[in-house]
Amino acid sequence: MGDPTTEQLLLDTMLGKLATYLRMCGYDTAYALDDGLEADDAVLARSRESGRTLVTRDRQLARRAPDAVLLTEREVDDQLRELSAAGYALELADEPARCGVCNSPVERVAADERTPEYAPDPGETAVWRCVTCGQHFWKGSHWDDVGETLASL
Repeated sequence: MGDPTTEQLLLDTMLGKLATYLRMCGYDTAYALDDGLEADDAVLARSRESGRTLVTRDRQLARRAPDAVLLTEREVDDQLRELSAAGYALELADEPARCGVCNSPVERVAADERTPEYAPDPGETAVWRCVTCGQHFWKGSHWDDVGETLASL
């Protein structure tokens, strides 16, 4: 349980911020609202069809999914603690693997490629790009902040 290289998760509508953290840890983390899923039946169907473990704060929904992970906390730091206690490995990978925005894989940007104005020069700083949405990522202050949060668990 809790291996970011194999575990596929589906987070319900109450856990959007948690999705970003899990993606930064390398988990293949679908978020219900990204696919317009709000009704419990639709979320359950997606979990079953895709073989994803449902993570939810909804007790009734968790009872309906045999392998669901029920979280009780509202704050993301506390939710991360709950997942850690449940056996999920929560560490930043050496390199980003998933897009924090859309959950697709990311690829390293070559040192001689151009990047958007908001991203650093890939010749000076390692930069990754989402293969689906094109968002660019690098290990900046947000990466450090998430790393500190995870280390404090």
